[in-house]
Amino acid sequence: MNEFPLLRDIIIILAFTLPITFIFHKLKLPAIIGYLLTGMVIGPYGIRLIYELNMVKMLAEIGVALLLFTVGLEFSLTRMARNIKTIVGSGGIQVVLTIIGAFIIFYISGYTLQQSLFFGFLTSLSSTAIVLKMYTDRGEIDSPHGKFSVGILLFQDLCIVPMILLIPILGSGEAASPHIIIMAILKAVIAVVFIFFASRILVPKLLHHIVRLKNRESLILFIILICLGTAWLTQYFGLSLAMGAFIAGLIISESEYSSQVVVDILPFRDFFSSIFFISIGMLFKIYHLIDNPIYLLFLTASLIVLKAIPTFLSVVIFQKSPRIAFISALRLAQIGEFSFLLAGEGLSLQLIGNDDFQTFLITAILTMMATPFLIQISYGLSLKLQSFFSTPEKKWEEGGGEKLNDHVIIAGYGLNGKNLAQVLKETRIHFIVIEMNAERIEGGKSAGIPIMYGDITSKEILHKAGIERAKIIVFAISDLLSVRRSIHIARQMNPHIHIIARTLYASEVEELNSLGANQVIPMDFETSVEIFSRVLKEYRIPGNIINQYVNMIRMDGYGMLRGLSLSQEKLKDLYKYLLMSTIESYLVVKDSTANKKSLKELDLRHNTGAVIISIVRKDEVKVNPDPDLKIETGDLLILLGSHAQLDKALNYLGG
Repeated sequence: MNEFPLLRDIIIILAFTLPITFIFHKLKLPAIIGYLLTGMVIGPYGIRLIYELNMVKMLAEIGVALLLFTVGLEFSLTRMARNIKTIVGSGGIQVVLTIIGAFIIFYISGYTLQQSLFFGFLTSLSSTAIVLKMYTDRGEIDSPHGKFSVGILLFQDLCIVPMILLIPILGSGEAASPHIIIMAILKAVIAVVFIFFASRILVPKLLHHIVRLKNRESLILFIILICLGTAWLTQYFGLSLAMGAFIAGLIISESEYSSQVVVDILPFRDFFSSIFFISIGMLFKIYHLIDNPIYLLFLTASLIVLKAIPTFLSVVIFQKSPRIAFISALRLAQIGEFSFLLAGEGLSLQLIGNDDFQTFLITAILTMMATPFLIQISYGLSLKLQSFFSTPEKKWEEGGGEKLNDHVIIAGYGLNGKNLAQVLKETRIHFIVIEMNAERIEGGKSAGIPIMYGDITSKEILHKAGIERAKIIVFAISDLLSVRRSIHIARQMNPHIHIIARTLYASEVEELNSLGANQVIPMDFETSVEIFSRVLKEYRIPGNIINQYVNMIRMDGYGMLRGLSLSQEKLKDLYKYLLMSTIESYLVVKDSTANKKSLKELDLRHNTGAVIISIVRKDEVKVNPDPDLKIETGDLLILLGSHAQLDKALNYLGG
């Protein structure tokens, strides 16, 4: 009987991966850690369910290619240009400082120049998959620390490309002179540019023809062909598979079909990339950890510190907020998934020995496992750290809140804060804005807005803004943790102040109300209001009835949109509103059915059920018009009837 070892291995991997993924999802931990643990358990150094790694490694290579392909798909030159300062500035400083720090430590420890630089590469990358998932789950992706973290991660993902190019050069037995390095990079760049532009010319045309077939299977097969084909081409020119896959993703990302491609390719990427992480876990020698637990735990802690310091410096240079920098530093203090890819390349080129590879593998996995805990404690620790940096706040003189009374404090000068500030300025209501983004502050000052630099979670900053004498404070920021703390502080400092907060989700309304907010506006609710208002308007439900519906939900504390039910009495009231007769207007145009007809000839009541109660003609209102009155072009007919009757009447009048 024929055996298929690869099929057997895939079945084993899936059988173990599914329950572990389910468990980690319930525990709200990243699935990557589960994949690594799966590999540790079923691999040759665990219970030996899988002992032949060659076939698994081949699947893992495909997984890495698809992983970098999706990175290329999601990489946007336009988005990078918009946030170029954050991405290149903070990201570049973080990567360079981390590489330099690791290089010095490893070079002093006795490693060669090439090995020390290689270890710097491994250390500089953080886990995009883990950090973004945790930020998304916690609703902090648009917070200040979220934006900086995403910018740094994006720059790190971009750095993978030159690192992959440099590893073969570092791993060559020759002394890597500047001339050899420059020539190798130049040759690689020429090959990449050739493949990129050749594909850029052909792929969009082919993709357009494939899409015109309106066959989903053909599109998926074509995308996989482009991804793997470009990867094979780059390998043929002496580069890596992953490099080619990244180029393929970059090419398709500029197409209008990129969103659909991402949706179609995600299941394949997730399957193959999970195999990649499982294969890495299979290389984990458990006895290596058991033999040296204290040393490896110390090494893990040192690695976290080594990563956190450069990240802290890179963020504080641009944000000038130690609290935001500290949060970002702790949350990016793990080793990234692409470091495993680089480590595997380095192992094959003997840049890293087996023992060092095991040490790196264990410490990297431990830093990943520590990430959820670090994210959990980062905010609380940052608040304690903030007290050590209170002295610079005393230098901020441009507050002006001390001179104001019954004013409005606006926390945040984003889109919502800017619009509110403009309205208050035009209505001559005194206000002051607190913002941390230097560019927004400059923009506010140039527009004549009273704006000050400061952290809204600081009591001293709120005092400088005149919180004790303010009438209203509006939180127009996306950082939910800061909003929670600031509401609590504002209520303590001024028990009578009216607090209005913005939040992303309706599920957070009750918590913010319990902390002291008077009004909480959930953004998902406002979006839903806009959607159902437009739907009802298309059915010609009048605006006053729509407003009754909106107000009823608001008075119910957004209960309907949080899965709660409106009371039966309120539902009956709503039904009564919707059945009420109402008024609609219609402007008579040349082609209208009513034009040049008398009311008797039109006989609107008989045909539709609605009646004309008045006619507005040249600023003169004819109430209860005579049946023999001729209707003219430009007349405004005022109609009375139920919603269904009015809908029928408007269609009838429009011909």
